[in-house]
Amino acid sequence: MQVWYRSRALYDAVMKLISSGKYGDAMKIAGEIPDDKVRTMAYARIALKLAENDGDYREALEKAINSAADLPGDDSTKVLMGMAFDFLNIGKVEESLRIARYITDLAGRSKIQAEVALKLAREGRISEAMEIINDILDEDVKTWAMSRIAGVLR
Repeated sequence: MQVWYRSRALYDAVMKLISSGKYGDAMKIAGEIPDDKVRTMAYARIALKLAENDGDYREALEKAINSAADLPGDDSTKVLMGMAFDFLNIGKVEESLRIARYITDLAGRSKIQAEVALKLAREGRISEAMEIINDILDEDVKTWAMSRIAGVLR
């Protein structure tokens, strides 16, 4: 229990450092977080904030991805999906797809691919959207995405 409380305290410190624009210090503190999941979330937040502010987010994102990939069970899928959606929401489509490649859960990876394809279709990038949909392995998600794109094209 003590590890979790210490991790939360360090995570809170990371969030305050991010708010102050002290990303280097935030990275150092994030590396000291003992709980794997909390440390992963800290790296993910740093990467997202840097990306939002057009900063160099690559190191933080790599640490977040590598750390998330090592999480047990569903934790890895949940964290990676959250990261992929966060990057998609700020318009970083390629990063979202790159993060999705690390998701071992087929349905989870397919959902990210489908959402990316829908975003591209809404932007008028239909051929790119269809290319992504054709790469979706989960047939149910693929069918859902195709029907949604058909709605976008009306």
